Amino acid sequence: MQEKVEEVLKKVRPMLARDGGSVELIEVSDGTVKVKLVGACAGCPMSKMTLKNGIERILKQEIPEVKEVVAV
Repeated sequence: MQEKVEEVLKKVRPMLARDGGSVELIEVSDGTVKVKLVGACAGCPMSKMTLKNGIERILKQEIPEVKEVVAV
């Protein structure tokens, strides 16, 4: 499943890059995807919304086994 998640994150990264940020995959375990927001996303006050309404929503649409996405 880690490879599937990485493929979806490749689609998400250009959207984050427009605002000077990115996302790194840390771990996939039991349906939980752990990511690290980097660049401008790391300190952005909207990062929680980006994580839940953006990254998590897209991952769940593309990979039904994903239960949640958390930032580490």
